[in-house]
Amino acid sequence: MSQFIDPKIVPKAKLYTGEEIPFVGMGTFGSDRFTPEQVSAAVGGAIRCGYRMFDCAACYGNEAQIGDVFQAAFDEGVVERKDLYIMTKVWNDMHDRVEESCRKSIADLRSDYIDLFFIHWPFPNYHAPGCDVDSRNPDSKPFSPERFINTYRQCEALVEKGLIKSIGISNMTIPKLEAVLPMMKIMPVACEMEIHPCFQQQELFDYLVAHKIQPIGFMPIGSPTRPERDMAPEDVADIQLPQMKAIAEAHGIHPAVVALKWAVQRGQIPIPFSVHEMEYVSNLKCTTEDPLTEEEMAIIATLEKNNRLVKGQVFLWEGAKDWHDLWDEEGFIVQ
Repeated sequence: MSQFIDPKIVPKAKLYTGEEIPFVGMGTFGSDRFTPEQVSAAVGGAIRCGYRMFDCAACYGNEAQIGDVFQAAFDEGVVERKDLYIMTKVWNDMHDRVEESCRKSIADLRSDYIDLFFIHWPFPNYHAPGCDVDSRNPDSKPFSPERFINTYRQCEALVEKGLIKSIGISNMTIPKLEAVLPMMKIMPVACEMEIHPCFQQQELFDYLVAHKIQPIGFMPIGSPTRPERDMAPEDVADIQLPQMKAIAEAHGIHPAVVALKWAVQRGQIPIPFSVHEMEYVSNLKCTTEDPLTEEEMAIIATLEKNNRLVKGQVFLWEGAKDWHDLWDEEGFIVQ
């Protein structure tokens, strides 16, 4: 039997709705390097070792296999549906058919409802999964608050129908949020965004917290196994930094675990992914013991290098200069 970490001792984040959710989840994006069977087997192991939050997405191409694993866990009495916090996302090609996307995810994941449903990217710029970094879709368009709210309204309708409990946003910027938050009837509970020690997004993080939106950090350890197309020569490897290694040594742990402890103590929910049991067990267990000191947290705060790894260049539209245009770095929405 693999090691079991009691879900009761995993730290909890409190949403503005009053709901408490685990402060660490398991990501399921592995489609560039792992088969759906490998990913779903890891999910099955993770449930048995105490994970209760899973971050899925239609475009990862593995929800049906993960659903089989969820169903097996329900059938065997390992967990009940209410014990799990299941997140998924509508992909860019379904922004006009959100309910259809949601119902398919619900069926694939063998779940009567979705706990948290995200708009995966804030524009309907479709590209095929696994496409080349230089791929461009001629139909891609810059961000439009009206188009986004049209998609968001469909999510609000899903809450009213009981298909989802909460709405999430993802890959947003402050200018985009400023444009759309005033138009929302049901506020989002969380925002998924890239966060790791070399890309802390402090300004956006603070903005979200001020608006009672919980930050959820993907690529929490700097994602050494991200798709080749997302790698660039100037990228920094967070877990190779001497400061991270020194803190890891002081605790007798791997630098990746330092990044996860930092995430939880700073206040974002990390969603690391691994197919290796030893790693995913330690990813969960590390949040329950041996916290980083205030000095160590202060050291990691100095490691900001503005090192965005998921640049999103495949979503660029005709007339956009480069991937920086996706992220509104000058403080306004780039058209």
